[in-house]
Amino acid sequence: MSDFFSGFWSIYIAVISLGGIAWCIYLLFSQRAWLKKDVEIVENTGHVWDGDLTELNNPVPRWWTVMYLGLCIVALGYLVLYPGLGSYEGQLGFTAGKQLQQQQQAFNERIKPVYERFQAMPIPDIAADQEAREIGQRLFLNNCAQCHGSDAKGGRTFPNLTDTDWLWGGEPEQIMQTITKGRHGMMPPWKAAIKPAQASDIAQYVRSLSGLAHDPLRIVPGKRGFDTFCVACHGAEGKGNTALGAPNLSDDIWLYGSSAATIIETILEGRDNRMPGQEHILTPEQIRLLTAWVWGQSN
Repeated sequence: MSDFFSGFWSIYIAVISLGGIAWCIYLLFSQRAWLKKDVEIVENTGHVWDGDLTELNNPVPRWWTVMYLGLCIVALGYLVLYPGLGSYEGQLGFTAGKQLQQQQQAFNERIKPVYERFQAMPIPDIAADQEAREIGQRLFLNNCAQCHGSDAKGGRTFPNLTDTDWLWGGEPEQIMQTITKGRHGMMPPWKAAIKPAQASDIAQYVRSLSGLAHDPLRIVPGKRGFDTFCVACHGAEGKGNTALGAPNLSDDIWLYGSSAATIIETILEGRDNRMPGQEHILTPEQIRLLTAWVWGQSN
């Protein structure tokens, strides 16, 4: 599929490509003495260096012209067979994406025997296997460390995978589902229903749930607002819901930060966080070993 958002650019690139080749062919033919054009055999340009070196203007050798004409023919053949003229896909239908996919399939077939002995093993047993841990760690560093860090301890907006706090559940099946299909964690914005002053009260109550400094005089109105707007997802005690990806608000783990201002921003503006699924990048065997490695970090 073409990446051009307008057909003009496809035509523009095709014209530039073909026009460049046509100009080269014209230039080569127009400058050849053996095509009955009057060109002096040797022309002195008058430029002299060091008193002995004189610049001459000799006609282009025939072999040089023939070589470049051949290259122009090769270029035309390339543009017929391969994509190079805007959105034209070429007779061979080649794309870098297809080539990458073929290389990945060949690589997966080559390494398939490495994963065979782990296929029937439960995830905890895989996590206890030294070879499996080494493979899982390499898979993590190649595919997950960009967001979760090389030590898997995450950062702001990226969960820590070495603790026991799991937004979507920390059982092997849940972790495998997360890696395979990805997750979309979203908290809707409440600014249309909650006023900033009320959001500030709720923030004070939420901070009290995890033992953070708070204003005790605002706990009662804050709890009232929490019970009205937040209980459905986070639960009556604020311990969250893994089925919804709603975080536990009663511990000391905060994905976006625990300051009152950050909590108020979360309440009013909401949050939208996505983890992409890896099923189109990793094989099922690789996902099993990666699941075991991630599970093993907190078990």
